[in-house]
Amino acid sequence: MTTVIYPGTFNPVTNGHVDLVERAAKLFDKVILGIAYSEKKQPLFTLEQRIELCQQALAHLNNIEICGFSELLVDFAASKGSTTVLRGVRSMKDFEYEMQMADMNRAMQAGFETIFLSPSPGLACISSSLVREIAAMNGDVSEFVPAVVNTALNDRFKT
Repeated sequence: MTTVIYPGTFNPVTNGHVDLVERAAKLFDKVILGIAYSEKKQPLFTLEQRIELCQQALAHLNNIEICGFSELLVDFAASKGSTTVLRGVRSMKDFEYEMQMADMNRAMQAGFETIFLSPSPGLACISSSLVREIAAMNGDVSEFVPAVVNTALNDRFKT
C-alpha cells in the first residue's frame, strides 16, 4: 500500500490544496494530510479548527486521513509508515524552496522522496496568505476556498 504525506499549515485550506489532495487520492492508496502546528507562522485558526475545516472540505474522499503534527516531517512520515511526501509548486520560487526542503529531508533520512505536483489550470494564483489578506479586508474569497472555509473566514473577520 502506497501512502503519501501532504504536509502544510493549511492556514486556511484552499481550492488549490483540495485539488492536489483529490489528484493525489487517485495516484496513491492513501493520502495523509499532515497539518503542521507551526506557531512560527501565527496561524489564523487553531490546529483543531484547521483539522476540522480540512475534514469538512475533503469529506468526499475516502482514502485520506487528516491529522496534526509538530515534529520533523521525516519523523511524522515515519510514524505513519511513509517515506514519500507530496508538495505543490506554483512557481519557480516555490520549486527552489521545495527542492531545498526535499534535499534536506533526504539528507536526514535516506530514501525519503518528494513528489511535486503543479496546480490545475486557474489555481496557481491561490495562496493561503493572499486568501487571508483578502478576507481580512472583507473581500470575497468564495471562489478560492471551499464553502466551509469561506464561512469560517467571514465569521472570523466580521466587523
